[in-house]
Amino acid sequence: MPVLLRNDVRHLPVMLGLSGLLPFVAASLAAWWAPLSWQASAVTAFLYYSAVILSFLGGIHWGLAMGRDAPATPAFRVRVLLSMAPSLIAWPALLWGGVPGAMSLMLGFMAVRGYEASAAGGAVLPDWYRRLRNVLTAVVVACHLAVILRLWLGLQ
Repeated sequence: MPVLLRNDVRHLPVMLGLSGLLPFVAASLAAWWAPLSWQASAVTAFLYYSAVILSFLGGIHWGLAMGRDAPATPAFRVRVLLSMAPSLIAWPALLWGGVPGAMSLMLGFMAVRGYEASAAGGAVLPDWYRRLRNVLTAVVVACHLAVILRLWLGLQ
């Protein structure tokens, strides 16, 4: 990723996106190395934060559809419909909790990134955003895998 200047329009969203990884990383590490009495809370916090961020990604595509896609086009309808999918994945994932919830959320992040990488989904996304989302999704998926592994091994 190129160095971004402070007056570069990309600087703020890139910094916020990278900062948004901190709760994922902190909670996944806490699920492994926090005092035993805190580990279950760390997993719960991880799942809730993950659900919020996954829903936020849907909101990005809702906003893109409203601002950039012509309302009468198939692209508009597809983007609006798909923008609802992250919330509809996140909510039941919270109800399921545990491994099923974490797996659903992880697959949701991967699905959103897959849509963004497609010709239709990525058509209105700037290149810097797509590169940023590659990094963010890779870290988020790795954190989900760490939490899933922790849950499979059982919280102590």
